[in-house]
Amino acid sequence: MGLIENPKTYTGRDLETIFFRPMFSGENAEQLGIRMLYNMPVPTTIQMWSPKSDILQEYESGWRGGTSSLHQQKTIELHKVKAEVGFSASDYFQQVYELIVGRADVNLDDLTGTELEQAETEMFRAAIAESIRATMWIGDTSAEAYNKFDGFLVKLLTNTDAVHVDMSDVTPQRSTALDIFSNLWLAAPPQLKAMKGDGNLAFLVTSDIYDAYEQYLDSCGSDAAYNDLNSGRRELSYHGIKIVDMGISHLLPTTNIPNKPIAMLTDRRNLVLAVNTADYPGSEVRMWYNPDEMQNRQRAIFMVGCEVLDESLVVCADF
Repeated sequence: MGLIENPKTYTGRDLETIFFRPMFSGENAEQLGIRMLYNMPVPTTIQMWSPKSDILQEYESGWRGGTSSLHQQKTIELHKVKAEVGFSASDYFQQVYELIVGRADVNLDDLTGTELEQAETEMFRAAIAESIRATMWIGDTSAEAYNKFDGFLVKLLTNTDAVHVDMSDVTPQRSTALDIFSNLWLAAPPQLKAMKGDGNLAFLVTSDIYDAYEQYLDSCGSDAAYNDLNSGRRELSYHGIKIVDMGISHLLPTTNIPNKPIAMLTDRRNLVLAVNTADYPGSEVRMWYNPDEMQNRQRAIFMVGCEVLDESLVVCADF
């Protein structure tokens, strides 16, 4: 067998449960270091309520609550996009087959359509997830690639509402990685520092800063450092704040994002990625074989967008 000819189409509930939701839930969403919204009503509007900090009053009859809650809202602009990939029939079969042969529970002499479909789905899902992830960070509508919508960095690096810290004399070499995190924390507004107890603060960094900090930890003379040097670390943190490698260094520069160290501190709930497959007519995932071109093709149609809810709660390092 060297061809995969059965067409597959996901729409409606199957599109959500089989294809998209596994990309943006659980550990997958946790690793992104941001807040994920899936299939929220369009237009996707985030409501932010902030009650007064001191609402206790003397007990007496009558209403004295007034308008104690401050209300803000922000709309996430969703963009209609499609993802399309084509493979020669022989290359496509080899890639799908390779995903199957690594499983110990598969009878290679009797491959069913279900197993092939799962492998096809996983291959296309991984490609879409990576494209969304990269665009979420470095999306730039004026660039030649990853240009379907502006990502977090374009929205933040030149935003005057964000807190900017001058670090032009700092390079991310081992101990100076500590200076980067320390300076970002010191410059953080009190409202952001007060959120630390919620456990959602994160340093968002490029790989050079992440690697420099890990090398610093390796150099610490302790049994824990030795064990981590041998077995690796699942994640890094600084004073209890998680450090997230945005994984974008190999994609820089873009039109508006230079190829240089990038570091930010914010609450992960402040950066929102929204994906919608429910409110756009024609949303679907299709995989089919084109006999005229002897080509396997994959297509997904959906809506996606990202937004920073409050720029003043972001601290950016200016290198």
